[in-house]
Amino acid sequence: MELKFILESLLFAAQKPLSPHELKTVLSATADQTEDETARALKKTPTENIVAALEELQKDHGDAGRSYRLICVAGAWQFVGQPEYAPWLRSLLGVKIRPARLSQPSLETLSIIAYRQPVTRAEIEQVRGVAVDGVMQTLLERGLVEQTGRAEVVGRPSLYCTTPAFLEYFGLRALDDLPAADELRRIVVQKPESLLTVDPGLATAPPDALAQVDASAETTGEDAPRTPESGDVASPAEANTATAADTRTE
Repeated sequence: MELKFILESLLFAAQKPLSPHELKTVLSATADQTEDETARALKKTPTENIVAALEELQKDHGDAGRSYRLICVAGAWQFVGQPEYAPWLRSLLGVKIRPARLSQPSLETLSIIAYRQPVTRAEIEQVRGVAVDGVMQTLLERGLVEQTGRAEVVGRPSLYCTTPAFLEYFGLRALDDLPAADELRRIVVQKPESLLTVDPGLATAPPDALAQVDASAETTGEDAPRTPESGDVASPAEANTATAADTRTE
């Protein structure tokens, strides 16, 4: 019995994305609860072997052209439906997508944090040229950024970093997958309102879908002088949101 097929069965049965560490824990626990030789042999499977098996499984499903695929977002793995099947799955389960947009000021602030983290509020304001109190509050409330400590300078200001929810929001496997800085202006920012509370695979979008900034400005005091632009863009994550959600019956 191959490791990748055991992992496949676990991912199909799971009600949430699973990290390699969680899968390793299941393998170890199973070995302690059974006399099965295969289970015992897999008890001390190295994490890198689990990741390799998952990547092989991902390729297998991709090559097979199935209606679903295996993805990894924010370090966790799950099966999600292919975007083209979203209309039928949405009808079956009655999934409704309510868009929640990030404004251009929020995206700009989030971009600075993502590329310069850990970073202080003063450093963000120095780059943006405006106060960011309201925007920072929005990003903190959405769980996209968090305070991670204090800088060793006069006044010990708070340091901010992105969270795993940031990776989920943009469908990134890790921070290393961030596009080059000059591509940030092309990121799509319209996301389903429930995105940060559901399975992380929902935000997955191809790299070339990171395009066209939603320029509808937030009505926050610090950015009031900015002139909002039109051009809300439907997120390519929207279809994946439905299909990923539709693979669940929660």
